[in-house]
Amino acid sequence: MNVNVLLFDRFETLDAMGPVEMLARPADYSVGFFSLDGGIVTSFQNVPVMTKPVSDMDRTGALLLPGGWGVRDIDHDQEFLSTLKGLCDDAAWVMSVCNGSVLLGACGALDGRKATSNKKLFQDALDSSDAVEWVEQARWVVDGKFYTASGVSAGIDMALGFLNDRLGREVAEEAATATEYLWNDDPTDDPFCKFQFT
Repeated sequence: MNVNVLLFDRFETLDAMGPVEMLARPADYSVGFFSLDGGIVTSFQNVPVMTKPVSDMDRTGALLLPGGWGVRDIDHDQEFLSTLKGLCDDAAWVMSVCNGSVLLGACGALDGRKATSNKKLFQDALDSSDAVEWVEQARWVVDGKFYTASGVSAGIDMALGFLNDRLGREVAEEAATATEYLWNDDPTDDPFCKFQFT
């Protein structure tokens, strides 16, 4: 399956690369990096990533959308949001990390669905759409083909949860063990919620 990572300037590095580390492990999963026009996209931490234009994307498979401070640069960009909505419509699965779900809310992809987001920026999620049932306490949320993760490192847990759902627990555990990662496998166990809302 293709895993298409959609990047934009000032994305959060771990939002993208943490899930990619896990999703690239199955032999039949192939990861590609894309942006609206292609070329080098730079993360908030100044990590440059060479991307292909979305016009080159095989739109089936899974779409992965990170968050980051750059979300606030494009959450009202109609060209980006329209493109994103089309990609979500075509994808078999859609995953977002952190406030990437703000973009999914803003483009209408999450209308009528449950989703979560970064707790420190949760008001941005609430402001993006009142047609989404935003879940405050969750490590990640699954609703249909949509997987939305809480802040930053939660994307790794979500990606492992995705592998568990698609390929079985053994595959997810092998990925976690190989990377020496302690997987929080309970999507309702959100230990950081109490800190972020106080």
